[in-house]
Amino acid sequence: MKFETLMLHGLFAACLLLCLGVMSAMFVLPAPAAIAAGHAPSTAAVSAEG
Repeated sequence: MKFETLMLHGLFAACLLLCLGVMSAMFVLPAPAAIAAGHAPSTAAVSAEG
């Protein structure tokens, strides 16, 4: 194989791994709003009552 072909295959593999990592993190980790709500439940209760 030529050097350019090897470089393109390596770049494709790196981009694929990066994309899979980002997508899996989006599906596994909770949303930032859910994290913020979990840290401040008293604020959510006050705003719901008011």
